[in-house]
Amino acid sequence: MQLIDIVEIKGRLIVESGLRIGAGDSEMRIGGLDNPIIKHPHTLEPYIPGSSIKGKVRSLLEMKSGLMAITKGKPVSLKDLENLADNNLIKIGHKILKLFGAGGAEGEKIEEIGPTRASFADCPLTHQWRQKSLQEGLAFTEVKSENSINRIRGVAENPRQMERVPAGAEFEFRVTLKKFQDNGNPDGEELENLLLEGLKLLQLDALGGCGSRGYGRIRLELENPYHQKFLNSQPFPQEG
Repeated sequence: MQLIDIVEIKGRLIVESGLRIGAGDSEMRIGGLDNPIIKHPHTLEPYIPGSSIKGKVRSLLEMKSGLMAITKGKPVSLKDLENLADNNLIKIGHKILKLFGAGGAEGEKIEEIGPTRASFADCPLTHQWRQKSLQEGLAFTEVKSENSINRIRGVAENPRQMERVPAGAEFEFRVTLKKFQDNGNPDGEELENLLLEGLKLLQLDALGGCGSRGYGRIRLELENPYHQKFLNSQPFPQEG
């Protein structure tokens, strides 16, 4: 297996509705937020962890392929593929594992997958958006108050405050893809298209928490015209 190229998929990730990726802060502070978002520990600026994008893209691809139903929501593994009779599912499963990696518990079987191809970088605020926010006095985050409604009594209950990145914020986006050649057969193009398909699904779904309540809608603007054209195409076959 020989590394023959590293492709870069990069551009801007634009937030179209409040984006929330929780910090997991277990410490309660007087006057503090119930649900803060993740921020850089030095600058306190919000950023998007690469792991959040990777996990969501992988789950969407497994959902579309039908593998998620077989694994009952867990990430697909080589062991899951062993007992499948559907060759198409086995092939897509192997591609997903090549893109996102297989766990160390796979043992020697991991050799048939090889190194993880896709590497998702953390996404900081773009320089342009940071400068615009500072010059115009715009906040990097917003606080959205939420509650549940008692449908019989008609009153609000369980108030909570949710911190979010506001719509319009822009982040740097970057994913690299390793392309290998094994016994004269390159595997890069199919995996590149599969990765782009996952990013396309991400644009149609949501990133971060509370997606069913309208949070986390994003748009990608990629520098490479082929990558952008792929994102703008239809992800599901049309009937008729």
